[in-house]
Amino acid sequence: MINFRYHVVSLTAVFLALAIGLVVGTAALNGPVVDTLKDRVDALSKDNSNYRDQANQYRDELNRSQEFATQVSPALLNGKLTSRKILVVVLPSGKDYADGVSSMLEVAGATITGRVTVEDKFFDPANAYELLDLAERASQTTVPADGLPQNSDGVETSSALLARALLQKAPAVTEQDLTAVLTAYTEPGYIGVSKDMAPGAEATVVVSGLPPVDRDAGKKNQNAVTLTTQFSVNRPVVVAGNGIGEGNLISEVRGDPKLVKEVSTVDNVTTAYGQLATAMVTVERVVAGKVGQYGVSAGASALLPKAVG
Repeated sequence: MINFRYHVVSLTAVFLALAIGLVVGTAALNGPVVDTLKDRVDALSKDNSNYRDQANQYRDELNRSQEFATQVSPALLNGKLTSRKILVVVLPSGKDYADGVSSMLEVAGATITGRVTVEDKFFDPANAYELLDLAERASQTTVPADGLPQNSDGVETSSALLARALLQKAPAVTEQDLTAVLTAYTEPGYIGVSKDMAPGAEATVVVSGLPPVDRDAGKKNQNAVTLTTQFSVNRPVVVAGNGIGEGNLISEVRGDPKLVKEVSTVDNVTTAYGQLATAMVTVERVVAGKVGQYGVSAGASALLPKAVG
């Protein structure tokens, strides 16, 4: 009769056999497995080293390309914007590229009437009604509210007022009135401005970057288009931005059947080449009166415009 002791002995024998099998199997495979793992680790280490060297090479090439763009810019631009008054408007995502764009415009001889940095607060849909009220209160004698868009879109109305204050118009805007308008928007943090702001710009360069990605991104993207549209009313506009990301300003302009015929774009402003291209496109837009789409993203017709004499 099989008793409890028999079951204990049987189970012990089974577990002992399993243990012996594991030991023998591990001993048998230990050499090949370790060698294989070592080979893979060595290969990965070499790959990482190669990728690191490649990244360093790309960085060096990028630095060289930036140096090249800087060195050739005088020959390509050659004072072609001399005596031209250009306003630079910087969106929240374009702050890192504004200096490069401004430098290239100055190489071309442009007189930059000022830099307006539009903060994220300006595009926030929650502030639409406050902007609407602010446009009315900020108006001045030479920057009147008469004729501004009559609707509930505060971004559109305020953008129209700012464009009226900063761009050429008749009668001319006084510096005192310009200061009053800009102060009305800088004090609550809607915009920031450079020290020496002047009215009377004949064209605007809008500098942008990647589009917002928060839950209000769609509306903010549309508000950026609205601002650009208001600055393009009867005045040349060049948008220098990034063609990456859903709803980015470049793709929105190129996808609009009306704006694409009125606003020039450069979609690689993150590079020195793109910043050089922006100045060249501004020459084409202001001097030759031509509109074009340039860069490497969808909708671009060429990398650079043809030289304008």
